[in-house]
Amino acid sequence: MTAYGHDLTFGSFLTPTAASPDTVVALAQLCEQLGLDLVSFQDHPYQPAFLDTWTLMSYVAARTNAIGICSNVLNLPLRAPVVIARSAASLDLLSAGRFELGIGAGGFWDAIEAMGGRRLSPGQSVDALAEAIDIIRQVWASTERGGVRLAGDYYQVSGAKRGPAPAHEIGVWVGALKPRMLRLIGRVADGWVPSLVYLDGPQDLASLNAIIDDSATEAGRSPSSIRRFLNVSGEFLASGRGLLQGPPAQWVEELAEIATTYGTSGFLLASDDPLALQIFAEEVVPAVREKVVVEPLATEPDPVQPNQSAAPTVTTQVRSPDGLTVVPTPDDGVRHSREPLWDEASRPLAPAPEPGRTYTARGNAVGQHLIDVHDHLRTELAQLRDLVEQVRTGHVGIAAARSAVNEMTMRQNDWTLGAYCAQYCRAVAGHHSMEDQAIFPHLRGADTRLSPVIDRLEQEHHVIHGVLESVDAALVHLVEHPGDLSRLDEAVDQLSDTLLSHLSYEENQLVEPLARLGFYAGQV
Repeated sequence: MTAYGHDLTFGSFLTPTAASPDTVVALAQLCEQLGLDLVSFQDHPYQPAFLDTWTLMSYVAARTNAIGICSNVLNLPLRAPVVIARSAASLDLLSAGRFELGIGAGGFWDAIEAMGGRRLSPGQSVDALAEAIDIIRQVWASTERGGVRLAGDYYQVSGAKRGPAPAHEIGVWVGALKPRMLRLIGRVADGWVPSLVYLDGPQDLASLNAIIDDSATEAGRSPSSIRRFLNVSGEFLASGRGLLQGPPAQWVEELAEIATTYGTSGFLLASDDPLALQIFAEEVVPAVREKVVVEPLATEPDPVQPNQSAAPTVTTQVRSPDGLTVVPTPDDGVRHSREPLWDEASRPLAPAPEPGRTYTARGNAVGQHLIDVHDHLRTELAQLRDLVEQVRTGHVGIAAARSAVNEMTMRQNDWTLGAYCAQYCRAVAGHHSMEDQAIFPHLRGADTRLSPVIDRLEQEHHVIHGVLESVDAALVHLVEHPGDLSRLDEAVDQLSDTLLSHLSYEENQLVEPLARLGFYAGQV
């Protein structure tokens, strides 16, 4: 928790690039796999190089299970407030309460006007946003009597029906920097979402927070009712070059300082780089959570320190295990396919750990991260095998239906299986690409004794990619020949054998080097 009493939230701020729609969706799924709390998307409807943000958020919600989704921030001038309210409530219902509404007053007025929007002055846009938030909240208040009504200067609503109510109390988070907008946030918003790149530095947050706090107090609200977020960007480097330009340890110190000094409880990383998102989620986020702790206020005064301030006390916590605490996953030896695709006995081995070697907490975390990623792939492989079995049985219960319905259901199952397979194959390929392009070159250069092992792992990557292609070909065969799962069975068996064997081999050979050397220079 921070000085405003909110738990820390970490997420991403992704670019909705239309030229590569699969990439932005895959990045959102990666953010969920990495354990981030939130994925957010900018909204510029007049930008043809971007996907429509509402459509993208809805699609991402359908392709994920737990991660929160947020507009960062929605362009109000090109959307009617009642429609925004119903769209937000609908997405929240469909995603089981995972949506938050980031919204802004607009700013690129030439582009807005070119699309048929109304050009407003800065002051007018603030007043229009205030009216819009009022309308949005009226729509969500589905249990109140009467219709939605507002005779505003910019929006007029005369008895529109209320509802639907969202699945949870959606937060209205406003992106702003100017005083008038900040005062609006203090009066009516649930959160503030500025971008660090538009500030002279984190120190600006103090005066901007003060405007929000004063406005909230004047409106009879507690300043702590308004969450403080921050869009951040930077670069992970071996040595420090400036704010958020350095190794993960530097990021940890700087983000923890921002949280404890200025009350920021949410950090959204603006990056489309999978490796940067991974480092942020696995190296920075847990360490910031450890460092930023707010001790709850005592219900009665401390008798030893009767004049103690009521302000929260921020403390830091540090863990530093001495040994390697990460245990690689053993190979259970189970094989399903008839012919092995490689000779496991010929695999080279990494050098034994040096006697007396110690490992830092960060080093252990790096080794554990490899296992965590592999465990996710193992879990999804088991789900894939289960899905194949469900397709084989046609979902028990439809046997009594007419044969035509059976065929249609089976075909639908085939497409469901195909979509899942495609998603899973992309995840495996993405993991291997990250290793080949970034991690393996670093390990090879840091310890040349690892070269034979890395060479073998790269060779196995190529074999596994061939197996993934055979799964895809088997799916095509299944669509063309519904009910014939023989080729798919064989391909999935080969995928299970090669991938599970490979993951275990990789962990047993690389967990210790990763704990010693990290994913990149300077990490541990």
